[in-house]
Amino acid sequence: MTSRKCATTRSEVRNRQIGFVFQSFNLIPWLTVVENIEVPLFYQGIPRSQRHPRSRELAGLVGLGARLDHRPSELSGGQQQRVAIARSLANDPLMLLADEPTGNLDSRTTEELLDLIDQLHRQGRTVITVTHEANVAARCKRVIRLRDGQVESDEPNEGAAQTR
Repeated sequence: MTSRKCATTRSEVRNRQIGFVFQSFNLIPWLTVVENIEVPLFYQGIPRSQRHPRSRELAGLVGLGARLDHRPSELSGGQQQRVAIARSLANDPLMLLADEPTGNLDSRTTEELLDLIDQLHRQGRTVITVTHEANVAARCKRVIRLRDGQVESDEPNEGAAQTR
């Protein structure tokens, strides 16, 4: 297999099977909530007639059904992160990779967001969360600690299974 073919295959896996939730949201400022959620579907070539209803459904799932036409600058940090999560779910991925998903949020919004992530996990999605926050790690079923790029520990978190 050529390296170009391998790169294409990796890109397809990333685009179709993995959802990314970034710490800095990475929303497009001139697009609305619905349009931001539609972006991954647009790049997959899905027609607007299918993208739009899916995006509206996902906005509702994350509690933003009443903010569909708002732009990121009109949303709170927690609402922007919810858009980012909805966008990460647009392609119905098997796995979510979340980089410090609560790093920019207040404690109440953090809890709401973690509840949403727990719900997605209960629905069968694999969720990998990178965090420096002990309260976020405490909710995870498995905690792998890294130091200077090396695995320092890898342990199941027995308490997390009972709280989910």
